Amino acid sequence: MIGAGVRSGVLKMFGLCVLAGVLVAGLLLPAATGAGAMVNETTDAMSRMQGSLARRDMPQVSTIADKDGQPLAYLFDDYRVETKPEQVPDTMKAAITAVEDRRFWDHEGVDWHGTARALATNIGSGETSQGASTITQQYVKNYLVHVAANNQMEAEQAKETTVARKLREAKIALELERTMTKEEILTGYLNVVPFGNQTFGVGAAAQTYFGTSPDQLTIAQSALLAAIVNQPGSLNPNTNPEDALERRNLVIDLMADPRNNLRITEEDAELAKQEPLGVLSPLGRPPNGCVGVGDGATDGFFCTYVVDYLDKLGLDSDELKTGGYTVRTTMDRTATDAAKEAARNNVPTQTDGIANAMSAVEPGTDKHKVRALVASRDYGNDASKGQTAYDIVSRVQPFGAGSIYKVFTAAAAIEQGMSIDDTVDVPPSYTSQVYSNGTNPYTVGNAEGVDPGPTSLQMALAKSPNTTFVALQEKVGLNNAVDMASRLGLRTGMNGVNTSGQTLDEDGSNGPAQGDYIKQNNLGPFTLGFTPTSVLELSNVGATIMSGGVFCPPTPIEEVTDRHGNPVPLNEPGCEQAVAPQVANELAQGLSKDDTEGTSRAAAEASGWNRPMIGKTGTTQEHKSAAFLAATPQLSGAVLTYADGNRPEGICDGGGDAPPFLCGTDGGNIYGGKVPARTWFEAMTKIHEGVPVAPLPGNP
Repeated sequence: MIGAGVRSGVLKMFGLCVLAGVLVAGLLLPAATGAGAMVNETTDAMSRMQGSLARRDMPQVSTIADKDGQPLAYLFDDYRVETKPEQVPDTMKAAITAVEDRRFWDHEGVDWHGTARALATNIGSGETSQGASTITQQYVKNYLVHVAANNQMEAEQAKETTVARKLREAKIALELERTMTKEEILTGYLNVVPFGNQTFGVGAAAQTYFGTSPDQLTIAQSALLAAIVNQPGSLNPNTNPEDALERRNLVIDLMADPRNNLRITEEDAELAKQEPLGVLSPLGRPPNGCVGVGDGATDGFFCTYVVDYLDKLGLDSDELKTGGYTVRTTMDRTATDAAKEAARNNVPTQTDGIANAMSAVEPGTDKHKVRALVASRDYGNDASKGQTAYDIVSRVQPFGAGSIYKVFTAAAAIEQGMSIDDTVDVPPSYTSQVYSNGTNPYTVGNAEGVDPGPTSLQMALAKSPNTTFVALQEKVGLNNAVDMASRLGLRTGMNGVNTSGQTLDEDGSNGPAQGDYIKQNNLGPFTLGFTPTSVLELSNVGATIMSGGVFCPPTPIEEVTDRHGNPVPLNEPGCEQAVAPQVANELAQGLSKDDTEGTSRAAAEASGWNRPMIGKTGTTQEHKSAAFLAATPQLSGAVLTYADGNRPEGICDGGGDAPPFLCGTDGGNIYGGKVPARTWFEAMTKIHEGVPVAPLPGNP
């Protein structure tokens, strides 16, 4: 006597054979598919799907958030919010089974009754007017297309109209019914099926169309989503509301069919059909990428930096778009908004040919956390609106920071035993005996307002005489000054880009590195800061000084967790003692007079600044860029104002509240103590509100 289990297996295999015949005869498909190829396709597909299902690794949206967990941006290929079985309401279960597979709760993966019915209809009509795919089979197809496929070719193969594909779906469907519960299968299907508008799964669809979570879906909403599944393109409720409404009401009627395992009452059905579609306009699907869910114009630069940073650590953008990670960054909303407002107030967003970029880094001996990366330019692709999608804040820009580089010469001198109280000479003009200007001697003068005569190194840093620091660079050695720039923070600026600010190719074809070139060519103007510079690296120099000489690579990451909430280890580079604490502290004291007696005094007074800080201004020779680096014990920041057009010109300061403007290739009167310093003090005054006043390192 044959047992029930054996009979069931025999019937299933018989059903597969019947299905093969149905597919050939009923669907009128070519019969040329080889049996061996069909078996191989099925085996491969089952292996991929079962392995993937075991890991539950369907593509998920990754979220980039600020330090407090507020989302900045979402990254995805397909917008999908994974939903658990208990989050799927009965209304959605009733709607999708009523319209897609009424016998779902009864069959074992392949609906032989439905197959026979479709066969009869197709033969009677002479065309393929009905299919017979169950929800389980549709789950297989959608999973193979949208999850398991490794490329577009595999995705196309997973949905091609062939006998092999139908047999493959049926076999996998039978296997899934053996290893998964009906609830798991239905939830899995609802997590992978497309709902149009780049939205996949009921969790994302509930948000996209109604701005709600799946567990809150009403009868009418569930019915509309079930209707869209049939034809996501043509039944788009925003572009084709009439057909979408008609199909939704049909689904509602089907939901009330007494033959359903899950059904609604006739009264509820009539009430639901009276409801409007209620679809959001615009749709609630979040923007994809660094345009951001909030102020993408502000946060895009930070977001881009985060994506690039993670890519260098091995977590590339493709993985981010599918992995369902949560990236909690170091971005501080208060600091970012204050910096953005200050940058834009001093250089309006659409100012022709001029950008104003600012970064802020928090000092520390274990991490240097990046708190803000902003620019007067908005982040975006419309240049006519003053937007740019190029990272102009963290990457090296082809413009110098001017006399800020005197900090490195002074640091090298202090390391060699010089005190900030030691006397240095300030001649009105100085001709170098070490450096040359081509075949001519290298002669340098001072900016207007710099008085000649002896002074202390501390006051020289505040007043910024060029002649003093060229002579001092001769004394400490150019190589030592260049190395000091790298040690304190300009790691990429000195070692990772060429003299045009371009990232070095791996084969070295566009080298040498900027620092090596300066050394090899004995370029005396190094201390005057003519070389391409990163605003982010400049601010990290201040963080190193304020951290007792401890250099840490700037990081935008607080933590990364996977889709299950588990921490993702990142091999971030560590910190190092770049210079001795006494050198860093002496340097901090040396830079402490800029806001009270130096080149940023006017900007500091105008802002009402009244707390200890270090600072150094800088301006390039042709006034095409100017910068300000300054820090308190709590936060270091740098500002670079530069000509960012295709044909850079000198920049003129507008004076008062007037914005700067381009004033020709031979003109310009901008200085680091003007727009850059005004931007820094405006931002930092707001950021430091309520923050305790702290003394500088090495304070007597």
